[in-house]
Amino acid sequence: MYTFTAVLQRFEQKGEKTGWTYIDIPIDITQALKPGQKTSFRVKGTLDTYPIALVALIPMGTSGDATGSFIMAVKATMRRGIRKEEGATVRVTLEADDSPMPLSADLMTCLADDPTALDFFNTLAKGHQVYFSNWIESARTMETKTKRITQAVRGLSMGMGYGEMTRYFKKLS
Repeated sequence: MYTFTAVLQRFEQKGEKTGWTYIDIPIDITQALKPGQKTSFRVKGTLDTYPIALVALIPMGTSGDATGSFIMAVKATMRRGIRKEEGATVRVTLEADDSPMPLSADLMTCLADDPTALDFFNTLAKGHQVYFSNWIESARTMETKTKRITQAVRGLSMGMGYGEMTRYFKKLS
């Protein structure tokens, strides 16, 4: 495990990252965690005493930039857990997290009832499977979760990936 101190920062205008709260990860830490890594990878550890797992370190810079610079987004739930906001200092402990991303149990149960949808789902890259799972699990109500599972299974049975499926159902509403 690697430990360092970081300051919570916030992107003002940064495209899709606008408004994100994040910390910079020292290059020597990312190189120790995953030598030569230039793409996103997951870590676990703590922010102060708040435990984190399966959190992505995201490469920064332009395409082809070999600086090795990474950030970690500090989501609202994490900030509430450490009770800190932008400008605060946080003690960070990290190690690589190679455990598999869990998939929604409810989604997997429903896919088991539709072999066509399940077969297509299994052809998707793991990251694309996680898009579906996270979308479903982020629902705040059971009604929304049920609607999302229904749309996912239907879209998958029609051979649609996540983006294609969300656009399809947006047109229908």
